[in-house]
Amino acid sequence: MNRVLLVALLWLPAVGAAAGVDLLKSFVSQTASAKARFAQMVLDKNLKMLQQATGTMQFSRPGKFRWEYEKPYEQTIVGDGSRLWIYDRDLNQVTVRKLDSALGASPAALLAGSNEIEQSYTLANLGHQEGLDWLEAVPKTRDTAFERIRLGFSGSTLQAMELRDQFGQVTVIRFADLERNPKLGPETFRFTPPKGADVISEP
Repeated sequence: MNRVLLVALLWLPAVGAAAGVDLLKSFVSQTASAKARFAQMVLDKNLKMLQQATGTMQFSRPGKFRWEYEKPYEQTIVGDGSRLWIYDRDLNQVTVRKLDSALGASPAALLAGSNEIEQSYTLANLGHQEGLDWLEAVPKTRDTAFERIRLGFSGSTLQAMELRDQFGQVTVIRFADLERNPKLGPETFRFTPPKGADVISEP
């Protein structure tokens, strides 16, 4: 799996039979935390399958999230509000960097960021397709790994997220059992490097 996609961890639900942009704004204003299971696929520019992964995600706004990749390998990504931790169990390696620089106009900022979505993204409705109400979010800065992000809602629930990078690759994320505003303890968003792990600090 492309490690850059690690930070591509995030997405959101919404409300009613409204347009996608309205659903996203409603979700952001009414959802302080969430958790879900996910299945992720990475496709090349010709839509050929490159990688698949499954896991769970949790977030608490602003700035806290936890993604656990379970298959095909175990990886943990934690944003604790100030730092981003990425732990690769197979390599026994931890990468840590400042959260502000890691988030920026990334998909993570959509879920776990502030309410001011339109400061970082240009939003547009894409209509009803494949049984979902879709919107597109295009980062206003070019200093991001993704050119555009599509989010698909069914009623008040986020069902899908598609992220297209600068090389034409597409990451497709499908969510299941999404729960809004669960009680998530502070320990959920803490990370302590395992004993013996190599820790790499990046600016």
